[in-house]
Amino acid sequence: MLTFYSEEHRLHHGRCELIDGELKPCFEMPARADQVLARVRQRRLGEVREPADFGLAPLLRSHTDDYLAFLKGAWARWSAAGNSADLLPFTWPARSLRGVRPESLHGQLGYYSFDAGAPITAGTWQAVYGAAQVALSGQQAIADGATSAFALCRPPGHHAGADLMGGYCYLNNAAIAAQAFLDQGCARVAILDVDYHHGNGTQSIFYRRDDVLFTSIHGDPRAEFPFFLGYTDETGEGAGEGHNFNLPLPAGSAWDVWSAALEAACRQIERYAPDVLVVSLGVDTFKDDPISQFRLDSPDYLRMGERIARLGAPTLFVMEGGYAVAEIGVNAVNVLEGFQGAFASQRRDS
Repeated sequence: MLTFYSEEHRLHHGRCELIDGELKPCFEMPARADQVLARVRQRRLGEVREPADFGLAPLLRSHTDDYLAFLKGAWARWSAAGNSADLLPFTWPARSLRGVRPESLHGQLGYYSFDAGAPITAGTWQAVYGAAQVALSGQQAIADGATSAFALCRPPGHHAGADLMGGYCYLNNAAIAAQAFLDQGCARVAILDVDYHHGNGTQSIFYRRDDVLFTSIHGDPRAEFPFFLGYTDETGEGAGEGHNFNLPLPAGSAWDVWSAALEAACRQIERYAPDVLVVSLGVDTFKDDPISQFRLDSPDYLRMGERIARLGAPTLFVMEGGYAVAEIGVNAVNVLEGFQGAFASQRRDS
């Protein structure tokens, strides 16, 4: 399996995030990608390639021009005012306030974010732009005939909406790749999000469309981030009605419960019969993840990959969450190895 990876991810290293009333070191850190890449090479999963540069145009298919301009220019505006600390929001346009776009940097930061977990640093734009190019390179490899590819993206992306950042996410790598498949002739794309946290950004981007099926298995939003999306009654709107499936699970869910949800998601994907599958690959479902509450163990990720392979679709894996840094490489690559072995076996048998 081809892996695409960019060293530019290191340019984004937030100093802190707001958790439980305290500014704490960010759980989303460069070591996450380092561990996954090391495991890819240790297991000889396949060739590791640098991404091509597809420019801004594919990003603008999933994100608004004004949002991208804000992300690209925020740090220059911040540093020009003599600041060097991470840029974090502190005011948001909540329900009783107007959703206007202020002129001030802090006002725009609140306007374009939904939490204080996505700091902007001097290298954030270059890193998130690079991550999107990683996803697009994986997408192009599949469009060119590969049966699978792994986009080792960092920062992750599935919480980012068309004009909204949060949850460590700035650009929605999975959505950008899915849209690129459609723009190159695919009629139907399915997205399977297996991250512990609901992919609210991906859902919102495709919620009113029938050319993308979104399925997500995640912690129940009544108690888990992002709290305000991810419920079972969110099934799509307009043309998208019936193309959005959320499978929230209670804290403490282990493989028996989680795999039943995976089976339900896979049945939806099989009925949809997509031309290609994009997997938002979060492994924060692991039992020792510091900010999540599921109980999957490392061997379970092999079985996850095997079941996804049985869908029989060309598949792009896009790296999302996973914050047990010591185990993230094993768990992520287990999914890929499980998939690769089962997919190859199916081809031999057919």
